Amino acid sequence: MNSDKIIISGTGCALADFLYNGVSFHSPAFIKYLSEKSGDGGLSPGRLVFIEELEKYTGRPYPEIIRKIIGDRSPDTFNIGGPSLVSLIHTAQLLEKHEYEVKYFGMAGDDHTADRIFEMVCRTPLNVKHYLKTSSKATPFTDVLSDPDYDNGHGERTFINNIGAAWDYSPEKLPLDFFDSHIVCFGGTALVPRLHDNLTQLLVNARDKDCITVVNTVYDFRNEKSNPRKPWPLVSHTDNYSLIDVLIMDHEEALRISGMYTIGNAVDFFTSSGVSSFIITNGAEELTSWSGGKLFHQTGWLKLPVSAMVAEELKSNSQRKGDTTGCGDNFAGGIIASLAWQLKSRQKGEFNLVEALSWGIASGGYCCFTFGGTYLESSPGEKKNDIQHIQQNYLKQIGY
Repeated sequence: MNSDKIIISGTGCALADFLYNGVSFHSPAFIKYLSEKSGDGGLSPGRLVFIEELEKYTGRPYPEIIRKIIGDRSPDTFNIGGPSLVSLIHTAQLLEKHEYEVKYFGMAGDDHTADRIFEMVCRTPLNVKHYLKTSSKATPFTDVLSDPDYDNGHGERTFINNIGAAWDYSPEKLPLDFFDSHIVCFGGTALVPRLHDNLTQLLVNARDKDCITVVNTVYDFRNEKSNPRKPWPLVSHTDNYSLIDVLIMDHEEALRISGMYTIGNAVDFFTSSGVSSFIITNGAEELTSWSGGKLFHQTGWLKLPVSAMVAEELKSNSQRKGDTTGCGDNFAGGIIASLAWQLKSRQKGEFNLVEALSWGIASGGYCCFTFGGTYLESSPGEKKNDIQHIQQNYLKQIGY
């Protein structure tokens, strides 16, 4: 690799988010379409369902279903979504452009929704030269129903997804220079089926180029439906977890990927899997992380709270309250940015996990102040300055 810059390349889920805020998950209209058992195609707070499966479950066309739930209202917000695209945009916003380059590789449709996404993406520092369009299918999108009062005011979302053009994106679409990178990221590949089913080989290719590998997951409805009693497949064999340097999951994803029923057992599974490090987020509750010492310094179980500064601001200032859409994606972006900074001065095995987590937690918390996961800056560095203030306060909070 001949580059004076740190190169970060990522692929995976990218889509349009149509956000409907203030949707009560306790309303009769929402309850009518609730899931009765895992993977049946019904709605479930905090989870994702495919439009086609929701139609099969209810026996009704999707336009009728969504109209029953939200009425004739238009979306409150249109935003860029997806665990890969959103996290990489955030990473690019935190990093100095003359020292770092962040690239996204993926596929959209050739339609008005894609035009809106590209117009917004072009207002960010992210390199989207390899973000392609296809005329065969529509741009992937998710209707995000947000209930800010759910879970005692912590808020929750329900995701209704159309994979669309992501069905057409396969490993063959990735150019060889994708792996000519210092850090390679795979985000939400469960919503890009051909990438997800070949994730192990992609990780092998990245390892052959000595890339740092990051995998951040998403609710895997496809595998949940096909076999709700089995763990979700992420890599082809347990031994292949060793190809992942940083694995980022939420609470439910960690349980379903490991096939365990408690976080304690899931942690035991991942610590023995060979993965270099992992992070399990849990909304407004404390996160759990661990490092085996291959990338970060070795740690035991590490449990950290969310930002008290953010929590207090949300509680005391109603004007700052957005929603939780994209918090996990921005969390991942903060982790990736910290990896890039640390790569400038540290060798593998010497990276600082708490430092990375502080940037992830500050980034995820900051996202709660906006609607949708992607914040468009008025000037370069605006977002980093705000988040760094939260990050520094957070280090004091945990006594670090």
